Amino acid sequence: MTGTTTAEVLAELAELEDARVRQVNEKHGDDHGVNLGKLRALAKRLKTQHELALELWETDDTAAKLLALLICRPKAFGREDLDRMVREARTPKVHDWLVNYVVKKNPHAEELRLAWFADPDPVVASAGWALTTERVAKKPEGLDLAGLLDVIEAELKTAPDRLQWAMNHCLAQIGIEHEEHRSRAIGIGERLEVLKDYPTPPNCTSPFAPVWIAEMVRRQDPGPH
Repeated sequence: MTGTTTAEVLAELAELEDARVRQVNEKHGDDHGVNLGKLRALAKRLKTQHELALELWETDDTAAKLLALLICRPKAFGREDLDRMVREARTPKVHDWLVNYVVKKNPHAEELRLAWFADPDPVVASAGWALTTERVAKKPEGLDLAGLLDVIEAELKTAPDRLQWAMNHCLAQIGIEHEEHRSRAIGIGERLEVLKDYPTPPNCTSPFAPVWIAEMVRRQDPGPH
């Protein structure tokens, strides 16, 4: 489906709009009503179309922005483009997909991680923390893990929601991946009690760091307990 116009795609997204889906999404701060499975199917049909993605991103439509992130070329964005986009991504799902599907695959990811990490905007800072968590898991060389734990210990309790979530994920990841820091990470989680009472569905792991760390470590260790 090359040569598709933005107007055609927006019309198709409007047809996919479902009031019940929107109702569920709006509880999480995402103002769109398109089933994500259907959105991914549309992206698969469109294939990569970077110019179309840029036009869709410029619309004020959350579903269109999500679609743009699925059909763009992540490596084609410059550093300034991504910095502008992360500041424009005001709904959680757009922000999440932008960081995970685009920024992580972009050659400027590390520069942006450092730039965003201490940004005064907590949503932008949460992107810096998400990129840091990725490095904790995949490429920890050169990271000051003890220093990260110092920052988390000092700031996690009072951080705004999205930033707190990202910092908490980093805390758990340090505890899961790095045995030498595990007891400190668990101790910080126990003292601060962040997300301790978060409602967790059955068969899902709690985001409360001590429980999350213990469960993931248990899964990694095939030996007897």
